[in-house]
Amino acid sequence: MFRKAAVTTVSNGSYLQGQANGRLPSMDGGQPPQEGKVVLKKKVTLLRGISIIIGTIIGAGIFISPKGILKNTGSVGMSLTVWTACGILSLFGALCYAELGTCIKKSGGHYTYILEAFGPLPAFVRVWVELLIIRPAATAVISLAFGRYILEPFFMQCEIPELAIKLITAVGITLVMVLNSTSVSWSARIQIFLTFCKLVAILIIIVPGVIQLIKGETQHFKNAFAGNDASVMGLPLAFYSGMYAYSGWFYLNFVTEEVENPEKNIPLAICISMIIVTVGYVLTNVAYFTTISAGELLLSKAVAVTFAERLMGNFSLAVPVFVALSCFGSMNGGIFAVSRMFFVASREGHLPEILSMIHVRKHTPLPAVIVLHPLTMIMLFNGDLYSLLNFLSFARWLFIGLVVAGLIYLRYKRPDMPRPFKVPLFIPALFSFTCLFMVALSLYSDPVNTGIGFAITLTGVPAYYLFIVWDKKPKWFRKLLGK
Repeated sequence: MFRKAAVTTVSNGSYLQGQANGRLPSMDGGQPPQEGKVVLKKKVTLLRGISIIIGTIIGAGIFISPKGILKNTGSVGMSLTVWTACGILSLFGALCYAELGTCIKKSGGHYTYILEAFGPLPAFVRVWVELLIIRPAATAVISLAFGRYILEPFFMQCEIPELAIKLITAVGITLVMVLNSTSVSWSARIQIFLTFCKLVAILIIIVPGVIQLIKGETQHFKNAFAGNDASVMGLPLAFYSGMYAYSGWFYLNFVTEEVENPEKNIPLAICISMIIVTVGYVLTNVAYFTTISAGELLLSKAVAVTFAERLMGNFSLAVPVFVALSCFGSMNGGIFAVSRMFFVASREGHLPEILSMIHVRKHTPLPAVIVLHPLTMIMLFNGDLYSLLNFLSFARWLFIGLVVAGLIYLRYKRPDMPRPFKVPLFIPALFSFTCLFMVALSLYSDPVNTGIGFAITLTGVPAYYLFIVWDKKPKWFRKLLGK
């Protein structure tokens, strides 16, 4: 059913993918496929790349609760400014990843770039935290939003039972896992469809908002910067919320080996996606304020639903369905991308060997996909998900800042590395500083939760020495690891 390929890493950041006959040609070497070769095929086109990025970035947040930024900025004008600034900063980070993706043509995203720049220990810590906590908790949270909003039209007059939400959520998670285990092409096609649904949902909000502006409904924009003054700690928290809403621009780099013509398609997909998302997010928030005041927005549990009820009447019933589809797209894109990180980490010897096996007929990294299923289910039914995400949200930006700092380091460490796409040095410098500044502020503003997250992250250090460095493991222990 599965076949394991031998792999070696070479100095310029490319890789050699093994074959059944023992030869080791480069996947990018232009050689025709040979009988017995089992690899992840290049099925991610430019359109599919755009759908992965947009479909993963746009989740439930823009439809449900953009009030986190408004609450921490204190005014309509400052909230729109932060939405715009976070979009520009995210574009800067995405451009840095575009350079890394075109000069290091390996899948794996954060893990691969940290491994290339700083070595195995920090790379292992990154994938350790991602596998055990971050990805299962993040998948469970977005899946719960899917479960809640897919049931919303059936429970309009009463509260939705929590058990019903969790059961339909479990079905949704299982469906996404099966889809990604069965076919790369179908998961990509469904992602394109779901991305189209997300953009339609945003247009359903933006177009009535523009009509409201044309009618002169601008009362909520008068004295836009008046209101509660943003505190010194409020603005960083607002940026934290904004950057979280835009997070997902890095997922195409997790599947670099499956992208057609990555030197051209990765930068193009990233730039097109970030422009669409930034414009869409800002205009959606403008549309909200044409109908809902700042005070009403802060009281609303689901801003898009409140907006639709006021302007669209019965058609507002469609909004929860679009939100559910949006969440399903984020689930699908996240699992599709992150499973490749586990696949690459296993290929490098940092995770059990079975996770780097490929289904010989379907050409999917099936074990790397389904390993998330039991962990996500445990989180869904037993974990305090939001606490876990609060503990570890700083870890995401710590490692992303480290990755972009690694880009600067590689410029000096390996100046001869081919760089088909290259960004000005001030962009990675500004972005990495912003990430590390947000991490430092989170330590100051919420030392308890951030400290717990830091402690959880540090468990990766003894795990690295126990599972990777210790070479005198008992036979049963080695068998458990697949070695």
